[in-house]
Amino acid sequence: MDRPLFTEEHDAFRKAFKGFIEREVAPHQARWREQGQVDREVWRKAGAQGFLCTWMEEKYGGPGADFLYAMIIIEELAHAYESGFAMSLHSDIIVPYIHTFANEEQKQKWLPGCASGEIVTALGMTEPGTGSDLAAISTTAVKDGDDYVINGAKTFISNGQLCDLVLVAAKTDPNPENAHKGISLIVVEANRKGFTKGKRLHKMGMPSQDTSELFFEDCRVPRSNLIGAEGAGFMMMMQKLQQERLSVAIGAVPMAQQVLEDTIAYTKERKAFGKPISKFQNTQFKLVECLAKVEVSRAYVDKVVAEHVAGKHLVKECSIAKFWTTDMAQDVIDNCLQFFGGYGYMTEYAVTRAFMDARVQRIYAGTNEIMKVIVAKQLGL
Repeated sequence: MDRPLFTEEHDAFRKAFKGFIEREVAPHQARWREQGQVDREVWRKAGAQGFLCTWMEEKYGGPGADFLYAMIIIEELAHAYESGFAMSLHSDIIVPYIHTFANEEQKQKWLPGCASGEIVTALGMTEPGTGSDLAAISTTAVKDGDDYVINGAKTFISNGQLCDLVLVAAKTDPNPENAHKGISLIVVEANRKGFTKGKRLHKMGMPSQDTSELFFEDCRVPRSNLIGAEGAGFMMMMQKLQQERLSVAIGAVPMAQQVLEDTIAYTKERKAFGKPISKFQNTQFKLVECLAKVEVSRAYVDKVVAEHVAGKHLVKECSIAKFWTTDMAQDVIDNCLQFFGGYGYMTEYAVTRAFMDARVQRIYAGTNEIMKVIVAKQLGL
């Protein structure tokens, strides 16, 4: 299907990034899954070749491209079945908070390292008792002289082991009239006393993504680490969730597509009752239905991306894209896995790992149920 979003420059970039995956990612994937995280060095290599923060201006160390280059990276990592190297989380979800809301001194301090891969970021939102309801977080940041003293815990934090700094959502005013107005975003460097990286969490999928608990016990950081205005954290998070949810949708489509392509090839080789299973009508119908779901989803996501790049406000559209594509991916992968029979239950098969990896997409970045609540509100329901 023709995709007018991309130019020849984008195509050349895609080719270059595919080469990077072949050299620096694919040879290490099995080992990364075993050790529970990607190598720290691969972040620096990605930064050195301009694959981190592709949209960032050259004055901060970025290549000064556009979000479509970030989209290419998300897609190609999905095609490579690489769910642990959280480039998009860093580049397109966390760093934009600093780029958009930080002052110039903060930008000069942190952005060049984010673009080079010397700084790996994490986002401390989710807490043990708080998921999609961000207004209910209990982590506090209390002023003490020129510092904030942070106490609390975060969980399910991606890049939690490798991170050099964490953007922490904390309550700077525990008793505002509106709970949303008491939340602020504060940068905490990994070497701060009182900040502890907890155990690496063992997940059903995404084994090479270092997901961790984070603890803050009288963790003292300077007030100059506050991003934006005090109490504006919830507003900032809501503003940036559009791109976060769109990024999830972008990744879900090529994930389903790659599994489908691999399944089509497998059904042509696997025989049952004397002929390839691709020759059975049920196989053909199921695979055609999967193809239709992938291609329709891609058309919708490409349209939303084009409008996002144009600067449009797309709360409804990004919420739809997120829940539709992630539900679609889970359904397509489940149908495809069935054709592998018992082998589809073996983790050495990529389709099996994709099945496990895909499940969390319906949970993170706001559950799919929350996406439907948001869309219902947009409809005035």
